Amino acid sequence: MFQIEVRDVYKSFKEVQAVCGISLTISRGKFVALLGPNGAGKTTLVEMMEGLQKPDRGTIFIQGKTWQKHERSLRKIIGLSLQETRFHEKLTVQETLRLFASFYELEDDRVNEMMTLTGLENKQKALTGTLSGGQRQRLALAVALLNHPEILFLDEPTTGLDPHSRLDLWNILKKLKDRGETTLILTTHYMEEAESLCDYIIIVDEGKILREGRLEELLDERSRNLDELFINLTGKKLNDADETIQK
Repeated sequence: MFQIEVRDVYKSFKEVQAVCGISLTISRGKFVALLGPNGAGKTTLVEMMEGLQKPDRGTIFIQGKTWQKHERSLRKIIGLSLQETRFHEKLTVQETLRLFASFYELEDDRVNEMMTLTGLENKQKALTGTLSGGQRQRLALAVALLNHPEILFLDEPTTGLDPHSRLDLWNILKKLKDRGETTLILTTHYMEEAESLCDYIIIVDEGKILREGRLEELLDERSRNLDELFINLTGKKLNDADETIQK
């Protein structure tokens, strides 16, 4: 059984067709990157997998279950971090993690483990409102991992971070990958992020999958890296910026 199976899914917002008949499968333990420019439909697709949006047509299975019939059980096995995660600025890092841990009836040992994994142990008494962008993203990742998720969704987790903070986050995710217990679905604009972290790459534009496969399967003499591949496929760069689809 696949961890995630998407069958012929469509989603539109008013006059904009965000996702146009996408089908894909993701196996257990794989780190998968969804690549594409803003407006490609990546976030919409991921939010449907997360159960935050409903497809207009098509079906999404998470471990063989659907959000319509099994939402409560599915919420227990996923972790997610959205493009922008906001926390109560007057709570400390430790208090924030304890709050979210209480939703899953988790003890302080798990809170401490997540602070150590994400390098926040020295910031546990700091108010979240004083954290840097990189530290907030590490806190968001710690929250997403609290419940031992079998499937982790990260939507552009390093957008806007400086190179040092981005590398810190990559190193945390590599540790998670080495454990082999979590399936990751990552949306990103950054070619090097996908290359560094992911086993499998899916390139999306205008709501459709253009190419998918392992990195070595996608590249050739004409397309020596993912940027070149995307330009050859679409005439656009991966980091073309203007958002044309909300979500």
